[in-house]
Amino acid sequence: MSSNLKLNYVEFPATNIPATKQFFEKVFGWSFQDFGPEYCSFSDQGLDGGFYQSELTAVAAKGSALLVLKSDDLEQTQSVVELAGGKISTAIFSFPGGRRFHFIEPSGNEFAVWTPMVEQ
Repeated sequence: MSSNLKLNYVEFPATNIPATKQFFEKVFGWSFQDFGPEYCSFSDQGLDGGFYQSELTAVAAKGSALLVLKSDDLEQTQSVVELAGGKISTAIFSFPGGRRFHFIEPSGNEFAVWTPMVEQ
């Protein structure tokens, strides 16, 4: 499949880039490349992207897009998110095809984690 005109990169604001990097490294195993003190990038996470220094936050209720990560063990992932300092903003709920929860990372951005429904 051609990558022409496909989603390729996403950028998020970050009030505290070091705390955000530490959170995503600990919870999801991401690695970062710094481009000065006000920008860092990540890659090989399904969609490459970065965090830039800003006092803004990306929250779906304010009109931001919501990026959703996939997990094979939703409860375990939620536990790791909480232990690393993430705040659960929407508890685990079911929807057609799966279950998910939403969380706020240290810079105030909202993400979600989902798992497909297990067929019985």
